[in-house]
Amino acid sequence: MIVWINGAFGAGKTGAARELIELIPNSTLFDPEVIGGGLPDLLPPKRLAEVSDFQDLPIWRRLVVDTAAALLAEVGGVLVVPMTLLRQDYRDEIFGGLASRRIAVRHVVLAPDETILRQRISARPVPDLPDGEMRVRQWSFDHIEPYRAALAGWLGTDAHRIDTGALTPYETAERIADAVRTGAASVCDIVQTPEPTAETLAAGVLLFDEQDRVLLVDPTYKAGWEFPGGVVEPGEAPARAGMREVAEETGIQLTEAPRLLVVDWEPPTPPGYGGMRFLFDGGSLDSGEARQLLLPGPELRACRFVTEEEAARLLPPVRYERLRWALRARERGVALYLEAGVPVGPQ
Repeated sequence: MIVWINGAFGAGKTGAARELIELIPNSTLFDPEVIGGGLPDLLPPKRLAEVSDFQDLPIWRRLVVDTAAALLAEVGGVLVVPMTLLRQDYRDEIFGGLASRRIAVRHVVLAPDETILRQRISARPVPDLPDGEMRVRQWSFDHIEPYRAALAGWLGTDAHRIDTGALTPYETAERIADAVRTGAASVCDIVQTPEPTAETLAAGVLLFDEQDRVLLVDPTYKAGWEFPGGVVEPGEAPARAGMREVAEETGIQLTEAPRLLVVDWEPPTPPGYGGMRFLFDGGSLDSGEARQLLLPGPELRACRFVTEEEAARLLPPVRYERLRWALRARERGVALYLEAGVPVGPQ
């Protein structure tokens, strides 16, 4: 299990985490800051210069998941993780990756009054570097507004909130430990299937509205928009898998097996293994059916009916090519075989 302590810079996360490992038996402190500190030794300066925050680097988010999983495999018990996460998609990606390894996350947020938060930032020790005080403190102040927005939105509903304005680090740790013990800090409900260890078979279903726009969904457990669908389970027919996933994700019950549009072989791109990808035509939904979509939920953050041009801006390139050819196949009434999004054989 992981206890993830969120909050603004200066909220007291690290101090509380150090006290918390003394209160929770068999617990270990894991600070993802050490991963960010090591990235300058791993990545070219040019790549580092492209971002202002190491959280924006996909490698950081993946290493946080991989390192946490490796630590738990090594020491067991509970990991206490003090780390600010203000972007919901990054939270979803990291917690979803942990869920795929069957690692439960209990999420708490330390939320002192803003006046107290600003006082703590002003009094916070800073590195002995040129302009260090100005840069570090300004960085913390600049992130107060994103923190307030997150707390008023997704963060305020996702995490168990603790007002630490009048609490010492030890008292804060006691509140966290009590919330974990009583279940007040519940397990995050993000759902994720285990990460593949070999090529996978996956099925997606295209659903259309009355304007012939296609439905895209935004999964909580990975970055980027996608089609409704998922991995085909052992012994399961791909079309039936697509129907099952549509029902689980959207609440739409397809009564007939959807028609095949494309089969696309996705080559392995580390760390992914690739595999066969099916896209089926689930037909058109009337306005009443479209309004019945069950969102948001544990697996999906949002959904949208989009034109082909809008889909090109939302989908990764290979996935968009799969959609583009699926739409052509739908128009022609003939299924197509693709490799990496490119048709093979007579068209």
